[in-house]
Amino acid sequence: MAAAHQVSAVIFDLDGTLLDTERATRDVLNEFLAAYGKVPDAQKEEKRLGQMYLESTTGIIRDYGLPLTVEEYSKAMHPLYLKRWQKAKPLPGVKRLVKHLHKNGVPLALASNSVRRNIDRKLPKLEDWGECFSVILGGDQVPNGKPSPDIFLEAAKRLGVNPSSCLVIEDSVVGVKGAKASGAKAVAVPSLQSQRKHYYIADAILYSLLDFDPELWGLPPFEDRIQRVLPIDPLPSNARIGDKIVNNLHWVISDDCTYECIPDQISGIYLGWAKSKVHGLSKVIIGTGWDFSQQTVERVMQVDFLDSSGRIETEPVKLLVIGYIRKLQSADAILQALSITDEDRSIAREALDLPTFSEYANDLHLA
Repeated sequence: MAAAHQVSAVIFDLDGTLLDTERATRDVLNEFLAAYGKVPDAQKEEKRLGQMYLESTTGIIRDYGLPLTVEEYSKAMHPLYLKRWQKAKPLPGVKRLVKHLHKNGVPLALASNSVRRNIDRKLPKLEDWGECFSVILGGDQVPNGKPSPDIFLEAAKRLGVNPSSCLVIEDSVVGVKGAKASGAKAVAVPSLQSQRKHYYIADAILYSLLDFDPELWGLPPFEDRIQRVLPIDPLPSNARIGDKIVNNLHWVISDDCTYECIPDQISGIYLGWAKSKVHGLSKVIIGTGWDFSQQTVERVMQVDFLDSSGRIETEPVKLLVIGYIRKLQSADAILQALSITDEDRSIAREALDLPTFSEYANDLHLA
């Protein structure tokens, strides 16, 4: 298959792209503003995603009428963010992609609007694969942060490549704008699903990097699927099973516990294990995505119990998602997109018998 583009280097954003820091720090502002009798404005906060720290901080102080200087606000907030950053985890598919590209000699850079001091605080969360980046840049190391192209131009310069031969992977609109302004190609992996329509200038829009296809960009292909399934780091969920759709396929009743450990970027058809007090252990297929048909964007999930029979509505179930089968065929009609096929079921049954996946059946999460 001929590549649609040819790139020679890849530049990654950090927050919301490599690390799920956006989710880990989601409640910090709420808690801080509550002390001043204020409540965050969701629309204003969504627009701040990816902004430079000074711009974001100045805007927060202004918008909520806080009796603080930028320095006072920073001094109060930094310890709160520092504590939450420790809880941030790598997003699905990023470790796999970074290590794959590094192994194949593709130059890599990390370019973030965060100041370099804060980047260094977060790098340990990348574990050993953080060493794959030969260039690391913070917003305070260039004249202007994103959406200015400065940081991408400097990253390309330090990598020794032309910006037009770079691919930038970003989660924010300001990052995508900066990448395109530099002449690079841009792949968007939005942090906020409600904002997907604003990423139209990107060359590609993905739900997660599990869907990234290196061959489309002239990069070495992945060869790590096992019987058509991509192993992923386990994602646990305490779910409550809702109405039956057909046979053993059920809706999941969504609440905070359901998605506590499942990143917003997770979308598609997955396999895993389920355990309940009544029905015990079962192989499952999980279909999950976002419903854009309503005024408020909502997350939906279905679970197909491959081994169970009988009534299981409203039953609490522990889920462990461990493998990715495929992306949803459509994002517009969510009910149709979530349809689980006989081929999906066949793939899941066979894969879950393999040691790579079957070993999780006895995971402590399911004990």
